[in-house]
Amino acid sequence: MRLLDLSGQQFGRLTVIRRDGTAKNGNATWLCKCNCGNLVTVDSYRLRHGITVSCGCYRRDVSKARLTQDPRTKKQIGNAMNLPLVNGSNVAALTKISSRNISGVIGVSFDKRSGKWAARLFYHGRYILNQTFTDFYDAVAARKQAELQLAKKNNLQQLDASAEG
Repeated sequence: MRLLDLSGQQFGRLTVIRRDGTAKNGNATWLCKCNCGNLVTVDSYRLRHGITVSCGCYRRDVSKARLTQDPRTKKQIGNAMNLPLVNGSNVAALTKISSRNISGVIGVSFDKRSGKWAARLFYHGRYILNQTFTDFYDAVAARKQAELQLAKKNNLQQLDASAEG
């Protein structure tokens, strides 16, 4: 089997600099420089098939563009009381009820396979809370506690419902 030399080739926003080793699956890995200046190591399969096209900046740019083009968001830009931010993240996005949610509580869902209630809170790419409970109310309490801890950690001031008026 002949190894392809990808050095100097451009894949999306990535320019291959040099071979950087071998992935666990046996594919060659390549050190690439993104147009934004970041260095990233990428599996050759992901490069050649267009799966990885940047260091992550492309996804951020697309998400930012979509968010700023959303009329609901545009309406709220500059209005901090209606769109609270924590470290640049929209808190409303953490508390959005999915159309699939049958519990009526954000971040709490029923797992049919285990027969238990799952309480989850995902923030900045990691789970703050990911637990299962036999009792629905225990799952709700855990979710609320995780939200409070996250708000406290990020110095987020909760809006008092009685103060809005």
